[in-house]
Amino acid sequence: MIKLFSSLFLIMPFMVTLAQEPEEDSLAIVSYADKFVLKISVDTQTDNYSLKNTQDGSKLSITSNNNYRLFLSLDYQFLGLSIGFSPTFFSGNNDDDLKGESSFSDFRFRAALGQWIQGFQIRTIQGYYVENTIDFFPDWREGVDPYLQIPDLKSQLWGMSTSYVFNPNFSFRNILYQTEWQKKSAGSFIPTLYYSYGRLSYELAGQQAKENSFPIRLALSYSYTYVLHKNWFLNANLSPSLGVRFTKSSLTENGVRTYEKITGFTRTLEGGLQLGFASKKFIFGVGFSFDVKAYKEDKFNAVVNDKLYGNIYFSYRLNTPPFIDRTYNKLAKKLGI
Repeated sequence: MIKLFSSLFLIMPFMVTLAQEPEEDSLAIVSYADKFVLKISVDTQTDNYSLKNTQDGSKLSITSNNNYRLFLSLDYQFLGLSIGFSPTFFSGNNDDDLKGESSFSDFRFRAALGQWIQGFQIRTIQGYYVENTIDFFPDWREGVDPYLQIPDLKSQLWGMSTSYVFNPNFSFRNILYQTEWQKKSAGSFIPTLYYSYGRLSYELAGQQAKENSFPIRLALSYSYTYVLHKNWFLNANLSPSLGVRFTKSSLTENGVRTYEKITGFTRTLEGGLQLGFASKKFIFGVGFSFDVKAYKEDKFNAVVNDKLYGNIYFSYRLNTPPFIDRTYNKLAKKLGI
């Protein structure tokens, strides 16, 4: 799959020269909100935690066994819905004998009204393995011996985000949801507020641990789309953010339960590059993203995560059944949308 990402990323610029000459268009953005937009995407992002002890320098890296994630999306007018899971027919997701079994589910809902975009997300992941098992078992052999596994470790997230696109001539929806088509190069400052509730729990060797967290962060994002040709575009984005994370954890061992509360600052830097093709009905793209995150987990441990992952997507716009359009128009008129 990585080779596929790389190959597509390399050949796309050369395909630009095969396209027709661009036509003049007075519109910066063309809307296809009245169409059903179906999208399928695959990415290589995995959920991992890298804890470093600030006293002795020891490190624990745990990650889920979901090398490839598949998302199916449907967008219409200002609403969108997507479902994500990790199918076993991808070769990178079926090495359970060595890394253990992991489950992944992701549900997202979004509403885009004018220059405002509101997002909702529910995500559940269960089953992790210790990536640096060799640090704990020196005789461990990669590819032969199974990794140290934590099958009952469960991560849950209920999150929301609120974004505002400052430049009305920049289409954020062209990049994310394909309900619009950016016809002229433009960029925009897009401040985004993220706020969520997370829960992490596990049972291991007689221990029961739970952690409830409430992170809030403000991202000062900037995104720019360069229209390479009539149908081709290149998007680059960068999103530094600062926030605060409120955490309450409990540990039960030998019948004794202890509690701890931690409040700390978070630092995140996200960004990416995406090359895509857009037309009236068909859209596809390939991109790479990075995510660098750091925060204090407790008095002695800090979490520092560096992620680099790829993404490929295909979208198709199709006509909406007339009765759905009529129903939407009636509701929109009553609600004043």
